[in-house]
Amino acid sequence: MTRSIWAWARLLGGAGILAVVLWRLGTGAFLDGLRVLDTGALVTALAIGAATTVLSAWRWCLVARGLGMKLSLRAATADYYQALFLNAALPGGVLGDVGRAVRHGRDEGDLGRGVRAVVLERTAGQLVLLVVGGLVLLLVPSPVLSLLKDHAAGVAVTGVAVLVAGGLATIAMRRLRRGASRAARATRTGVAEIRVSLLSRRNGPAVLIASAAVLAGHLATFLVAARAAGSAASLLQLAPLLLLALIAMGLPVNVGGWGPREGVMAWAFGAAGLSAAQGLTIAVAYGILAFVAAAPGAAIVLLRVMARSRARELDPVTGHSPMRELNPVTGHSPMRELNPVADTVAVRAVAPVSPAPVMAARPLIVPAPIPVVRRTVVRQPAYSGGVAA
Repeated sequence: MTRSIWAWARLLGGAGILAVVLWRLGTGAFLDGLRVLDTGALVTALAIGAATTVLSAWRWCLVARGLGMKLSLRAATADYYQALFLNAALPGGVLGDVGRAVRHGRDEGDLGRGVRAVVLERTAGQLVLLVVGGLVLLLVPSPVLSLLKDHAAGVAVTGVAVLVAGGLATIAMRRLRRGASRAARATRTGVAEIRVSLLSRRNGPAVLIASAAVLAGHLATFLVAARAAGSAASLLQLAPLLLLALIAMGLPVNVGGWGPREGVMAWAFGAAGLSAAQGLTIAVAYGILAFVAAAPGAAIVLLRVMARSRARELDPVTGHSPMRELNPVTGHSPMRELNPVADTVAVRAVAPVSPAPVMAARPLIVPAPIPVVRRTVVRQPAYSGGVAA
């Protein structure tokens, strides 16, 4: 019940943000995001999407192998494309990741570890985004930096509170790890998996490079959308706004990724002295480009559905479909053959062939009938006080 309420709250929250933005700016800016894209922008987004998907799949392989699981780059790329398409096509924006986690976990016989591998892989990407975005927002002039300067005291108090909370959480985890409870065992397992999959000498640098490259690809796609929408702002001016939009996309209140991105872009462009309508147009154009970049996942979904349907029709013993095999003589199915005379369906019964060798014929002995003599027995009724028993 709680999950259902939370899912509906996420969808309604994203839809509400979109409704407010459209009410304030109108539908013209939204429709412009569909009109400004040309073939060159779509092809560029498709190429950037291919590069970022392969890099993300490689990051997933590194994390999974660090946890002791097998995952090839080819299989990871196919699953990642499918997940991206489902995230973009279905509400919530995370169902695709849930699907690839469950699929990999079941294939490896460890569902929990498969889920944790996907969670750690996505967490690595989000941490790099937060660190890079935070540094850019604090160092590069932007509406966010102006807002932070105007509320410096509140920001300082918030920062100190976050640091204190982080320190307390670290101390609590250290003490919890020493216990023998179920939570202590889970904490030790989680810390150990983070070390071997994300912080080890073998995986740490590679995961960091892959995450940074994926972030650069997302920024490049946003820049393509901005140029297609007619924005002449420099990259230094656009970088903090685009990073802020990417951070907003991670909020769990969206409809297939739509909602917070459009609201944040409209506010950020308006606060930066640019057009809020242009910010909405860029956000919509980016949403379309991201969907195009994930479009190959639709082909993967279709191929897997067709393969699954064909697998259901195959005979479990021979591996072929008995209704589709043709008789090499008649050209028809051996289970169902048309009668050329009556034009009806005739079912042929084939007698099984015995593997035993042919034996000599033996004489057939028929026993003679034995006459049966029937005897008639007359039973006298028992007498019991004049009443027949």
